[in-house]
Amino acid sequence: MKALLQNWVTQQAERRPDAIAVVMNQERLTYGQLESSTNQLARLLKSVGCKRGDRVCFLMPKSPVAIISMLGILKADCMHVPLDPASPARRIARIVESCGSHWLLGAGPVSKLLTDFFSETKFCESVSVGWMEDDKIAGENFRAEFSASDVRNYPSAPVDCQNNTEDAAHILFTSGSTGTPKGVVITHANVIHFVEWAVRYFGIRPWDRNSCHPPLHFDLSQFDIFGSFAAGAQVHLVPANLSLLPNKLAELIRNAELTQWFSVPSVLNFMANFDVVRFNDFPLLKRLLWCGEVLPTPVLQYWMQRLPHVQFTNLYGPTEATIGSSYYTLPKCPEDARQIIPIGTACDGEDLLVLDENLKVQPPGEPGDLYIGGVGLSPGYWRDPENTYSSFLQRPGSSDPADRLYKTGDIAKVGTDNLVYYLGRADSQIKSRGYRIELGEIEAALTLVGELQESAVVAIQSDRFEGMTICCAYVAEVNRPVTPAELCKKLSKLLPSYMLPSRWMVLERLPKNANGKTDRPQLRKQFQQNEVEPRPEVHPNSDEHPARR
Repeated sequence: MKALLQNWVTQQAERRPDAIAVVMNQERLTYGQLESSTNQLARLLKSVGCKRGDRVCFLMPKSPVAIISMLGILKADCMHVPLDPASPARRIARIVESCGSHWLLGAGPVSKLLTDFFSETKFCESVSVGWMEDDKIAGENFRAEFSASDVRNYPSAPVDCQNNTEDAAHILFTSGSTGTPKGVVITHANVIHFVEWAVRYFGIRPWDRNSCHPPLHFDLSQFDIFGSFAAGAQVHLVPANLSLLPNKLAELIRNAELTQWFSVPSVLNFMANFDVVRFNDFPLLKRLLWCGEVLPTPVLQYWMQRLPHVQFTNLYGPTEATIGSSYYTLPKCPEDARQIIPIGTACDGEDLLVLDENLKVQPPGEPGDLYIGGVGLSPGYWRDPENTYSSFLQRPGSSDPADRLYKTGDIAKVGTDNLVYYLGRADSQIKSRGYRIELGEIEAALTLVGELQESAVVAIQSDRFEGMTICCAYVAEVNRPVTPAELCKKLSKLLPSYMLPSRWMVLERLPKNANGKTDRPQLRKQFQQNEVEPRPEVHPNSDEHPARR
């Protein structure tokens, strides 16, 4: 059998068809049911013209039907493109048009979003909708071509997949500095390499019950899902609305008897702030993993002191290097709250290099730019050779064009213990609530709002669970005052809620440096020193994931 992501489900269905594969609330899917349903969807997609290499988007909350959609798309030899239901229609339209998808699978409370989506661009006229629930859905300007009841009319026998391990499995769109989201192409081989290493290292077994906390458009979810399927374990999908209810998250870990929890640090910070973890809590939990941003050491101490029976591991890796590129498992609870936790050692098949501006290796203790090489590297950005060329370069001294390095934009150093330590970002990209955000995308959206002479977006460190606070300073047009509430409302139609600034300053003019450019360090200093107006409330979205990709 070929090394393809979906084949782990097929193998488990052959061995243990009645074993539980996916859990969410009271809903359960066995490996046999998952195999049959995804085969039926793949056959339908092929029958309506989907072919090898096509991109098929899906827009739905995290759910068992979303997992079926993802796997069915893969079995149809296509790439799946997960869309964030918390994003505005305009951003979704840009992503769908960028990837050239002509099919979009939908489910759940997204009918209004679909109506708005089909009003955005002429390209949307070429997009067909498949509705993954029983009743066909129709809006003012669209209708579904098929529903879940149509899917069930197709044979459930195995599908002959034409893809190979080097073909793309999915495209994950991240924040782009130009205002246009960037599509990171990830192959089957990229994910398989990491999952096979992780299953071995963490010892994941069929009796494990693993969390899936991140949204499906965030690459960490791929480990939760396919790491579980590779081992024949259960994956428990965490409802997005629980992210705002730390006590409910603790109850889920407790009641579902999870053996593995994996999330971004802001979630762990949030739960610690509300003190929802008891001493010797979660007796069946074996592993707690985090990735995506720095976990404050005092928060780590809180967790490790309460859960002495649990193994704690810090994973590091950008989307472009597939889930995780390095790891560090703590031998014991840190004694000093000021201790810096390393990002550790490269995973099997990966390389972490700290280089100077001339691409020479920095000696231990000296900071430099962090580069990643190895089996996890993405082929590049979807239809964006310029960004691909600037971010992925041939390894110095190598004559093999396939031997590449990815410039992460992070600053790091190698310690005297030969472990790698993350020191911060080198550009305007930040992590807030686990999401990777380009501040330039927010500024680009502000230019579309109008009513502003100039504006600038910066980020400052926060003691709250989001990690970094997004701040906006602006100068309104003469005689046309605009309030932060008005700006926030308009921005919410262009950006997902996690990208909206939460601190605002109205100025007569923005500070400038000697070169006449906006003095962003000065702005950051002003936001840190001044009492500033918090973000006004914008219509809440229960599907928002406050933790991150």
